[in-house]
Amino acid sequence: MRYDLNLLPVFVALMEERSVTRAAARLGMTQAALSNALSRLRLTLQDPLFIRERYGMRPTPKAELLAPALGAALAAMDALVLGQQAFDPARADHRVTIAPNSYVEFVLVPQLVARLSQLAPGMRLRTLPFGTDLAETGVSSGDTAMVLGRIDEAADNLVVQRIGEDGLACVVRADHPLIGTRIGRRQYESMKHVNVLPPGRLRAGLFQALERQAIRREVAVSVTHFAAIPEIVAATDYCATLPRLICRRLAHDRRLKVVPAPVDLGSFPLHMAWHVRYRDDPAHVWLRKLVAEVAQSL
Repeated sequence: MRYDLNLLPVFVALMEERSVTRAAARLGMTQAALSNALSRLRLTLQDPLFIRERYGMRPTPKAELLAPALGAALAAMDALVLGQQAFDPARADHRVTIAPNSYVEFVLVPQLVARLSQLAPGMRLRTLPFGTDLAETGVSSGDTAMVLGRIDEAADNLVVQRIGEDGLACVVRADHPLIGTRIGRRQYESMKHVNVLPPGRLRAGLFQALERQAIRREVAVSVTHFAAIPEIVAATDYCATLPRLICRRLAHDRRLKVVPAPVDLGSFPLHMAWHVRYRDDPAHVWLRKLVAEVAQSL
């Protein structure tokens, strides 16, 4: 039997999107063309493969069984083709989409943009929010080049690389009436705090670190991005507990000062993850190396 290899991306897109509309948009096809391809897939594999339901399409047991092998086959074909293509960053002229969490966007992305402007001036960078579900970023489907942040659980089709780690410190206003060069545990517990609630795992990491040390904290205000911290802390007697790399940036603000946390709150990792199909893509390999270098330089 002869197999139409063009059906392979259709199967993978339907498995990951669970929608004819989204799969067609992702592949640049009309819905009619994709439906026709699905019919041929069903005929070839002798199975319905996907059952329509109220909120999408549910794969059949056979589709679930075939998915890992067919996904790996597509990734291997991509790697074989892309691996033959040379990449010259100085001549690159395309857009790259990444999904950093708010921490990475604050401390790493500016340095990454600076390096890209020097080494690959024609490469355009687009960022998407890194939420609680990696699938929402597009990395699981390969539409997004990589995600950057703390990744505790990842799909089987993602490669996860640890590129750094960071700890925690405290920020208060420079002329705080009670805090000098350090902050005691009792002082910390008696103060009001500014809390950052970015989507993802950092919030959980800080809360768990405080719980391990049995430290209480009265949160007076919660914000969604680190950029809001300086103005709030500078105008109040509140304290913010933040990653050290962010504290290092805020230390340049004369209205603020950085002091060690009252106890060792441990560290948290920084990860980079990408779809397995990009493992040997020369442009992606170059970008991953650059991101890792920037992370290490921080």
